[in-house]
Amino acid sequence: MDLKEGDKVDLIIGEETNLGYNALINDEFEGLLYHNEIFINLEWQMKTIGYIKKIRSDGKIDVSLQPQGFLNVIDTHCLQILKKLKRTGTLNFSDKSSPEDIMDEFQMSKKAFKKALGVLYKDKWIIIEPYRILLIE
Repeated sequence: MDLKEGDKVDLIIGEETNLGYNALINDEFEGLLYHNEIFINLEWQMKTIGYIKKIRSDGKIDVSLQPQGFLNVIDTHCLQILKKLKRTGTLNFSDKSSPEDIMDEFQMSKKAFKKALGVLYKDKWIIIEPYRILLIE
């Protein structure tokens, strides 16, 4: 097997299972995307990019739709929030926003959103008000 953990791969989404979705990796290997790590709507035969999360000793492969590692994920989420802020200057979201609203707008969990906001705030990119986020110009 020429795959290693962290590799960026092509995925074709397969059948949904009780654990998540089966996925065909690089037209060759089978993998699994877990339900609790999916933040977008998936459809059978949908093509997308994924990342090798873990290759198990039994040969089974866990995949993710996000790059692995705290810094990769946080950087990706920060950039996503900054892109939206640069278009509008303000977002009517905060750490008090509902998980469903955050998921609909940013395709990330509330926990990931709050971590990204913390990084952006610490690096002086944003101002966090009770019900909105402002981009610091």
